[in-house]
Amino acid sequence: MENIKKKKMIQQPKYRNQAALNEILREISLLPPLVFPGEIAKLRLQLCDAEKGGRFILQGGDCAERFIDCRESTILNKLKILLQMSVVLTYGAKKPVIKLGRIAGQYSKPRSNDYENIDGKEIPVYRGDSINGYEADILKRDPDPARLLEAFYRSAVTLNYLRSAISGGFADLHHPDNWSLDSFRETESWGKYSGIIERIKDSLEFMESIGGVMRDSVGSTDFFISHEGLQLDYETAVSRINTETGNYYNSSAHMLWIGERTRFLDSAHVDYFSKIENPVGIKFSSKADVNELLEIIRILNPENEKGKIVLIHRFGVSEISKLEDYISIIRRSKFNLSWCSDPMHGNIKNADGIKTRDFSDILSELKSAFEIHSKSKSILSGVHFELTGDEVTECIGGTSDIGHADLSQKYETYCDPRLNYSQSMEMAFLISQMLSSKK
Repeated sequence: MENIKKKKMIQQPKYRNQAALNEILREISLLPPLVFPGEIAKLRLQLCDAEKGGRFILQGGDCAERFIDCRESTILNKLKILLQMSVVLTYGAKKPVIKLGRIAGQYSKPRSNDYENIDGKEIPVYRGDSINGYEADILKRDPDPARLLEAFYRSAVTLNYLRSAISGGFADLHHPDNWSLDSFRETESWGKYSGIIERIKDSLEFMESIGGVMRDSVGSTDFFISHEGLQLDYETAVSRINTETGNYYNSSAHMLWIGERTRFLDSAHVDYFSKIENPVGIKFSSKADVNELLEIIRILNPENEKGKIVLIHRFGVSEISKLEDYISIIRRSKFNLSWCSDPMHGNIKNADGIKTRDFSDILSELKSAFEIHSKSKSILSGVHFELTGDEVTECIGGTSDIGHADLSQKYETYCDPRLNYSQSMEMAFLISQMLSSKK
C-alpha cells in the first residue's frame, strides 16, 4: 500500500505533528475490522444482479456525518428513512433494493479551497469532523490526527447500533401505515401516496399470510455502509489482507467511492482503489474526459469483473442531456458496471447566502436520467441521495413547501444541504412511479 504515495495526492490535510499522526494510524491498523470480507463479497454479488437489472441500488445519507450526531435517535432516523424508501422502491421496481448507507464513516469531505476568509481572517477550511473542527477558530481548524481515531470509534459504534437495530426488529416495515407521513396528509398528492401505501400494506399482509416470505425478507434485511475514500492515510490504515484471497480489502466500509475531485489518472486515490477488493463507486460530471474515465475503469477493474464498478453520474439538470454521449461511448467498451444517478450535486445554488437545492431540479434531473438510459438501451441501476431522517430545512420545495425564507429554521448540515424525511419519502414515491411505468 505504500506505493500509493508515489502518485499525486490531493485533498489531504496537512498535519503539523507527523509522529503523532503515525502513532494514531498504527493504532488504527491494529484494531479489529468493521466489516468482514464475506459481507463485501455478498454486496458484490448483489451488484452483479443490479448490473443486469435484477436489483435496484438506493444509496443515501449525510453529506458529511458529524460526531455530535452519533446518537440513538439520529442513527435510527437515518436507518428508518432508508428502510422505508427501499420498501416503496421495491414496490415500484418489483425487485429487491440494495440498501447502501452513507453512514458509519462519512466523516470527511473534499473542499474547493484550502482556506476561507472569516471576519477578515484566513483560516483552514473545514474538511469534516475526522480532520478538524467546524468552529471558525484557527486552532480548532488545525488538522488533528486524534480525530481519525475518534472517527473510527464512532463509525464502529454507529455500525454496531445499526446491526443491532435491524436484527432487533426496528422500524417494522410490515406496518407502513405507521410511517411518519403527517406532512403529506394536507397536500393534493396525499391521495396518490396513500393509495401506494395501502397497496404495499396489502401486498405485505398477503405474503405473510402464505408463509412469512416477506417477513423474512423485509423484517430482517441486508444493510451495507459506504463512504468516500478521501483521507488516504486513514483508508490505508484500515486496509487488511483477506486471508482467503491474499488481496487487500478496506475494512471500514462495504463500498467506497472516489469523488470528482480525486478521480484522475496518476491519482493516488485511483491507485489505492485499484488495490482493494471492495466495490468502487466512480463519481463523474459532464466535465469528465470520457477517454480518461475509460482508462480509470480499466485500472480499477483490469479483469472486468462483475459487481466491482458503480458509475455515479452527477451532471445537474442543466447538463444532464450530455449523459447520452457518455453512455454510448462507455457501453461500446463493454465494461461490466452499474449506472447510478446522483441528482443532488449538480444542483446546488445559493439563496441569500445560504447553500440550498431545489427539489424540482433534483427530480427533473432524475427523470431525465431514466429517460436517457432508456433511450440508450442502458440500465439505470440506482440512485444516490444526500438525505436525513430528520425534518431539517435545507432543500427548498417538495410537498413540505419549504421556501427560501424557511431555510434558517432548521439548517443543520456542515457541508451540503440534504433532503429531509418528507422530501426523501416523496422522492421515493415518485421514483417508484417511474420504475412502475417501465414495467
